[in-house]
Amino acid sequence: MSSPQALPAPPLSAEHADALRRLTDGLDGAGLWWLSGYAAGLASRSAAPAAQAPIARGEAAAGNRLTIVYGSQTGNARRVAERLAADAERGGLAVRLLGADAYPVRELKHERHLYLVVSTQGDGDPPDDARDLYAFLTGKRAPKLPQLHYAVLGLGDSSYPQFCAIGQALDARLAELGATRMFERGDADLDIDTVAGPWRERALAAAREALKPSATVTPLRPPSAAASAWDRDRPFAAELLVDQRITTAGSDRDIRHVELSLEDAGLQYEPGDALGVWPRNAPELVDEVLSTLALDGDTAVVHGGDELPLREWLGARRELTRLARPLLAAHAERAGDAAFAALLAPDRNAELARWAERRQAIDLLREAPAAWSADALVAALRPLTPRLYSIASSRKAVGDEAHLTVAHVDYLHGGARRFGVASHFLAAAGEGASVPVYLERNERFRLPADPARDVIMIGPGTGVAPFRGFLQERVAIGAGGRHWLFFGNPHFRSDFLYQLEWQRALKSGQLHRIDLAFSRDRARNAASGSAAAPRKTYVQDRIRERGRDLYAWLEGGAHLYVCGAIAMGKDVHAALLEVIAAHGGRDAEAANGYLDELQQQGRYARDVY
Repeated sequence: MSSPQALPAPPLSAEHADALRRLTDGLDGAGLWWLSGYAAGLASRSAAPAAQAPIARGEAAAGNRLTIVYGSQTGNARRVAERLAADAERGGLAVRLLGADAYPVRELKHERHLYLVVSTQGDGDPPDDARDLYAFLTGKRAPKLPQLHYAVLGLGDSSYPQFCAIGQALDARLAELGATRMFERGDADLDIDTVAGPWRERALAAAREALKPSATVTPLRPPSAAASAWDRDRPFAAELLVDQRITTAGSDRDIRHVELSLEDAGLQYEPGDALGVWPRNAPELVDEVLSTLALDGDTAVVHGGDELPLREWLGARRELTRLARPLLAAHAERAGDAAFAALLAPDRNAELARWAERRQAIDLLREAPAAWSADALVAALRPLTPRLYSIASSRKAVGDEAHLTVAHVDYLHGGARRFGVASHFLAAAGEGASVPVYLERNERFRLPADPARDVIMIGPGTGVAPFRGFLQERVAIGAGGRHWLFFGNPHFRSDFLYQLEWQRALKSGQLHRIDLAFSRDRARNAASGSAAAPRKTYVQDRIRERGRDLYAWLEGGAHLYVCGAIAMGKDVHAALLEVIAAHGGRDAEAANGYLDELQQQGRYARDVY
């Protein structure tokens, strides 16, 4: 890539040009591409009404251009979109690739060929970067689109009731606005490539037919010589250095602090990024499945071009700890259980989700016995997928290591002990073991470029992980901004994660404020000293209590971050709206607009899962 000094002279003042050079100094390729899209979005929003002359040229260009827009929470939709864009470029097509938060919605009425790749979060929510685009398209301001040809690929998890709901809604809405569907929508489950692969091939064929290839296409992303050799498909074997429980006796939660060596990996992570872990199913679970079905683990099974013993398929290649609708449907048919089959009706999605929440494949096989062959079982089970963990460290503080905060999933179902696949894989591995990992960048969850900005961090439970890395980073660079942490968990004595670190940081002035919410500790009546009825207090309650100060920090330019469970993220968002309305003198609509503006400015970021 050419250096900024080699570019033509920009239409900027010397002061702004110098600021631009300082801003881009040190950014990697992903950061530069994100910045370019963000700047394009700002330019679209701030363009003067009179400056409409270029539209005609843009409209003409749009007629022979493919626009690919992705909405991604964990990176899967982005990867699919990037691969599609790269394939289209190699085919000589003019392609524009944008994240949903960088797409200038005013250009939608001029688009001619649009592909949307979008994930669905939790119970039917758009990913954070697609919230504005989704609201625009489903709202009253969306234009009629008779000129548009489009296709949609939805990504989701069939264990949730609203599987691929956002992709389905956008697909239907574009048709309602008069756009022409180029081919059928794809709904991809966690085994993404099963659907995304054929959809991408069809998308390429349709684009080649609709657009004229050009011999002078400029690549969207120049190749990077510094790119790591390790990725999702080629994980790095990291040594497990430390596996330490950080909840104490009396806690019903087993939370681990995990340290992994990345020496010689070249994985240059930043605070806010995640580490993907490729796990194996516990050998005991594999043995239980084989025993229940009376199958031989040494039986050779050929599937998808690979031949492996059944035991290896079940140990390393197939999902056993999460139930998905395809397996449920196939098993209901084999078991001939009418009541179970009725549970799969579309109007019983919520009931099915509750039923499947704490059941694993082995529980299904035991509760509704049915015969399976080795080949059929491998074909019916979903591929095992990696698990993502927010990195709880800064390279400036720990060097070639990555620290994780892992909740070991361990519970009883029907008297049998069940585990989460990745958390148990790490917990059982033992120090010195090799753990396959890769880096998952999260460009939307970054510390402010200006170290003088204040930072508000809301992270109950293991959601506190990235904020440990945030504080390490800010201390290492001598950031002048203040730091405020909201943390919650069930009990103060047993569940205060990284308690000594936070207390030392508070005492030294590195952490300026901390507000705690321990939901299962009993409130005490100060007057009588008697035990009061249990009163649960969560981080959203502390947010409301500290609302005046929190709003003052936001008005002073603070950046706001939320990390943790999806349900918590919704509750915190609602509390923030109340705080902004109460202390900013705004109605509900204006408060919502305030938060939306913070998000557009990159000052309100969420990492919810």
